[in-house]
Amino acid sequence: MTVTLAYQELVAQGYLNAKDRSAYVVAEVESDQLARSADASAKPAGTVDWSTFLAQPLRDRRAIRKRTDWRKFRYPFLYGQLDTRLFDRRAWRECLHQATGHRDFDDMAGDFVSADDPLLVTYIRTRTLPRRGISATSDEILVTVGAQNALWLVVELLSRGPTPLRAVCENPGYPDTIHALRWCGADVTTVEVDDNGLPPQDIPPGTRAVFVTPSHQSPTGVTMRTTRRKDLLQKAAREDFVIVEDDYDAEMSFLAAPGPALKSYDRAGRVLYVGSFSKVMFPGLRLGYLVGPAEIIAEARELASMILRHPPGHLQRAAAYFLSLGHYDRQIRNMRSTYAARQAALRAALAGTSLSIVETNVSGGSCLWVRGPDGLDSDRLARALIEDSVLIEPGGPFFHGSDGPTEWFRLGYSSIEQDRIAPGVALIEERIQAMMTRGIGH
Repeated sequence: MTVTLAYQELVAQGYLNAKDRSAYVVAEVESDQLARSADASAKPAGTVDWSTFLAQPLRDRRAIRKRTDWRKFRYPFLYGQLDTRLFDRRAWRECLHQATGHRDFDDMAGDFVSADDPLLVTYIRTRTLPRRGISATSDEILVTVGAQNALWLVVELLSRGPTPLRAVCENPGYPDTIHALRWCGADVTTVEVDDNGLPPQDIPPGTRAVFVTPSHQSPTGVTMRTTRRKDLLQKAAREDFVIVEDDYDAEMSFLAAPGPALKSYDRAGRVLYVGSFSKVMFPGLRLGYLVGPAEIIAEARELASMILRHPPGHLQRAAAYFLSLGHYDRQIRNMRSTYAARQAALRAALAGTSLSIVETNVSGGSCLWVRGPDGLDSDRLARALIEDSVLIEPGGPFFHGSDGPTEWFRLGYSSIEQDRIAPGVALIEERIQAMMTRGIGH
């Protein structure tokens, strides 16, 4: 059978010809076809110079680069990757089976055009948002392909307005938000975060949109106090700007009960709220949502329909079942207890090393923001640690500009086993000391 299939494939690709009930023979190929095949890698005259059509290549941006082979490393201190042993795959299979059953398949197999799965929207409206103190109607919710897609839709809509967009982002902050804003032509200013997040008083006059991560600031993990959230909303009303709230890592609140979202204090419809299911269920799911005034959601829905229509229907329905049947709540409880133990292990391992932790993380999360000795280059450190089977995330991409501090980096604990945390930290400290001793830390 294997030999037969191999010959059939060679015939399909034109290398062999089959003579009925006789033999396979080598196909006759014209000499010019062979020449074209041999020279396929060479650029013929008149080849398009794409640099004349494109702006600065996006691949040159300073971004968070994630390895696809991270699982082969023994000590992956990465944010946003899942230890799959924490996920109930049996429950997910049952939800997928239910979503592809005869009753649901007829609904999910069609093109929704710009609509979302009503079951998933209902769960978000009645269960997910009330937990964050948010009240919304169905026409104020849009299901997106993860939080990144929701942020992109908002950036596109705001930057295409009647006047040029002047936006404010956090520094350090999520780099892809700044890249998206600048790509769309916005004038971006960054504001330094402190132990309480973004200070409203530092927002410059003329700002039209502020992008924040108040519940668990990215990447420092600090939580914006209620008084500052209210100050931010009051300033937005006085100076007429809108706020885009990325509720980053809010579900992983195990050090203290999660406080209400910034959106919950909004009475004037100035806050656009971005949430995601991907980090709790599994990153590859790519399901998030955008919440805002109905007229904005309607515009975002039309924009999304021009790009990708809607997230896959069967995944929306399977996620709706996973949520409504209580599997998601059990997942959160399991992850919170596991992450609490891992964070405690990471803090214990870092004690007595040359690394310091941002101690204003009052909620929990799935990573720690740490600082090395003066002069340390975390990019160089990350490259060196690959030899030790250790992965860390250098802090450079989170800072605005190319001259930001180099000593910072992020240590995630969502993807590393608890018993490997201490040995991994020991290898990091050993590399740091060796680099600083030889004077190559910077």
